[in-house]
Amino acid sequence: MIKAEDFTDITYQVEEPDAVAVVTINRPERYNSFRGRTVDELIAAFKHAWADRRVASVILTGAGDKAFCAGGDVKERAETGGYGETEWGIFEIQRLHQAIREIPKPVIAAVNGVAVGGGHVLHVLCDLSIASETARFGQSGPRVGSFDAGYGSAYLARVVGEKRARQIWFLLDLYDAQTAERWGLVNDVVAPDALLDKAHEYARKIGSYSPTALRFLKHSFNADSDHLQGLGNVAFAGLDLFVESDEAKEGAAAFAEKRDPDFSPYR
Repeated sequence: MIKAEDFTDITYQVEEPDAVAVVTINRPERYNSFRGRTVDELIAAFKHAWADRRVASVILTGAGDKAFCAGGDVKERAETGGYGETEWGIFEIQRLHQAIREIPKPVIAAVNGVAVGGGHVLHVLCDLSIASETARFGQSGPRVGSFDAGYGSAYLARVVGEKRARQIWFLLDLYDAQTAERWGLVNDVVAPDALLDKAHEYARKIGSYSPTALRFLKHSFNADSDHLQGLGNVAFAGLDLFVESDEAKEGAAAFAEKRDPDFSPYR
């Protein structure tokens, strides 16, 4: 497992007064999009937080004020055909999803900017979400030749309802923080300079409660949707094949070249 002192794509800090681990995706020059190394480090960070008895909850956020996370690094995918080197030679985004769900401590997303694509999935999987007034939410998969047919869509439908989830995935619009709150996608909307303060306020409350009770509650909430992991396994197996197709490559290439994709030959 990667040690915290070796992190390059994220930062990790335990703040003992609030009993919270703050995990920050630190690739602002790429809108905090993740490559293979980023995912490996995020998994390691959640494992560190899981094992650390000082930690009662985790805050997940992004560096800068433009993006929480823009999902997978599509530019790197277009340039190299993948998401770069990883610890085990596998792009383990599903393992990261499971780490967020399985850590027996509440995870708070502090959404400081754009949360789109795989970044949108990450915040949806967190137990609680707080949004800056400048945050924007949405999906991008079908535009760039990708999809998430597991937690990113099926679990999203449990959060916002079937019609809204289909709207998010089929229209690919961006939604402001106020709309996200109205839809039940986030718990709170605050001024940008109050975002981390509000996240720490949540963390302080959680840190004062019984960790055993919180652990059982989190497992209970998850139990009803844990079967979606199986659906995700099927979906990501399909995605591994799809991204090698000309159709998917057109989406990634169009993104990198800053043009509209042409999917008409594949209908």
